[in-house]
Amino acid sequence: MEFLDLPVARNAQGVVHLPGSKSISNRILLLAALAEGVTHVRDLLASDDTARMLDALKALGVSIIQTGDDDYQVQGVGGRFPLCFPVTEVDLFLGNAGTAFRPLTAVLALMQGHYRLSGVPRMHERPICDLVDALRQLGADITYLGNEGFPPLEIKPARIHAGVVTVKGNVSSQFLTGLLLASPLSATVSGKMLTIAVTGELISRPYIELTIALMARFGVQVEREEWQRFILHGGQRYCSPGEIFVEGDASSASYFLAAGAIGRGPVRVEGVGRNSLQGDVRFAEALEKMGAGITLGDNWIEACAPQSGRLRALDLDCNHIPDAAMTLAVAALFADGVTMLRNIASWRVKETDRLVAMAKELRKLGAEVEEGADFLRITPPVARIIPYVAIDTYDDHRMAMCFSLASLGSPVRINNPDCVAKTFPDYFKKFAAIVSA
Repeated sequence: MEFLDLPVARNAQGVVHLPGSKSISNRILLLAALAEGVTHVRDLLASDDTARMLDALKALGVSIIQTGDDDYQVQGVGGRFPLCFPVTEVDLFLGNAGTAFRPLTAVLALMQGHYRLSGVPRMHERPICDLVDALRQLGADITYLGNEGFPPLEIKPARIHAGVVTVKGNVSSQFLTGLLLASPLSATVSGKMLTIAVTGELISRPYIELTIALMARFGVQVEREEWQRFILHGGQRYCSPGEIFVEGDASSASYFLAAGAIGRGPVRVEGVGRNSLQGDVRFAEALEKMGAGITLGDNWIEACAPQSGRLRALDLDCNHIPDAAMTLAVAALFADGVTMLRNIASWRVKETDRLVAMAKELRKLGAEVEEGADFLRITPPVARIIPYVAIDTYDDHRMAMCFSLASLGSPVRINNPDCVAKTFPDYFKKFAAIVSA
C-alpha cells in the first residue's frame, strides 16, 4: 500500500491487546538458542525484526519449531552454533533489525566461524564501530566490507580472551547489550572474569536493565557497579528456564495511551503493566505529567484525557524512554505550551534520522519546531493541525505509528503505512478499532 488516508477522529476509547515486545522477543530468541536445553517461547512478536532473527538462527543450525501462532520451541546449542565446527561460511541478511544485527555481531565474533552480516541500505548507514572496537579488544577478527565503521561486516575465527573491555555508552545501548549477551561465551572459554567498562554517559539504561534481567532468567548473573562497570564471573552458562513468556510491547503501548489522553478515552492496553521489565512503561508517567489520567494494573495500563480536556506541555529528559518519546513529540501538537524533549541524540542512528524526520513532519502539520543536536522544541499550531497533510514515514515503523495520532485533530495521509510490519503488522487495524468521529 502506497498510502493510507486516516479520517479525522475526535474520540478514542477501547481495549487493545498488545503484540509482544520486539526488544524482549529477539533477546529471548538469542538466549534460548545459546542456552542448554529446550525453551518454549510464548507470545513471540510476529514482525519483520523477529523474522530476521529466526531466519539467522536457523541458518546457524539452531532447531526452531513453531508450535502455535506465536509460540516456538527452541533447541539450545549450549553456547556453540553447530555450524561453527568445521568452520563454515554463513551469510546472514538482517534487514534493518538493530535488535538482531548488534547482538548477533557480538555473539558471532566470539564463535569460531566465518560469517558475513549485511542488511538493507539504511542498516549500512547505522554506525557499529563502537561495538566492533570493543570486540576487537577481546581478540575478535572483524572486517568492514563497506564504509569504515558501518555494516556490512565479515567475521573470521579468532583467538578470544577475557579481561577488561571498554565500550562507549552514548550512541546506542544495543552495543552494550550485545557485549553482555555474548559475555558468557568469552568468560566460559577463558574461565576468567570479564569486565565491561562503559565510557561516557550510558543512554537508554532501562534497556540494559532488561538485558541483565533476561540473562538472569537463563541462569547468568551480571554484577553492575553503578552504570560504569559490568562484571561477569567465568564458568557461567546459559540454561533454559523451560518456558518463558514475552511481555506486550511497551513502546507500542504509547500510541494507544496517547490516543486515550488526546481523544477523551479511556483506552486500556493489555500485556504490560506496573511490573513490566521495559523502560518504556514509564511513558505513562510522562503522560501523567501532561495532565492525563493514568491507572495501572499488574498487566494493563489505562489512559484518559485531563479533566480540563487539554494536555499541557512538558520539559523532559527522555533518556529512559527513547522510543516512546517520539509519541510525546506528536502528543505535543495537542498540548498547551511549548514541549521540550531532551537527551534524544540516539534518534539519529535509528531506522532513520528521527530528529530530522520528526521535525520535518511536525512542521507540515503547523507546528514550530527547533531541532538541536539532542533535542526537539515543539510549539503546537496556533489554531489547529493543518488538514490533509501527507506524512512521510522514511520506512520507519515508529514514524508511521506516531503520526497516526495526528488524525485526532485533522485528517492525514500516512505514506508507506506497511512499514509498521517491522514491529506491529496490524497496527492500523487496531488503531481504527478504538477511534471514532
